[in-house]
Amino acid sequence: MNQNCRCNCSCGGNRIVYSCSGGSNVGQITNDLARKFAEENLAVMSCGIALGGDLKGFIASAKQSEKNILLDGCQVGCLGKVFARHEITNIDHFILTDFGIQKNKDLFPEAECVTEIFYKLKQKL
Repeated sequence: MNQNCRCNCSCGGNRIVYSCSGGSNVGQITNDLARKFAEENLAVMSCGIALGGDLKGFIASAKQSEKNILLDGCQVGCLGKVFARHEITNIDHFILTDFGIQKNKDLFPEAECVTEIFYKLKQKL
């Protein structure tokens, strides 16, 4: 990835990816996936908790983006709820447990799992 790239216009178009990064295997996988999306220039990463914290600049960026890719780890769907609260509808929302991954407390998921899910998600975009 181009280390000088800092804007949506040249790094993944105008798509932003958010990960739940929760305290479980699926939460950690979402963070690994979001980094992979950024590394592959498919989207730029942003901070979902900033939207949860009602930070105006982050909310405006999400509303103005072409697409927001939400990677929630489990059915609790925290990111989906934050985006719904802000009435942001330009989203692709993915829940990792829907891909057959069982949620557990392992914070160091296997890289093969991340790669497999990444290619499945990439096909859905």
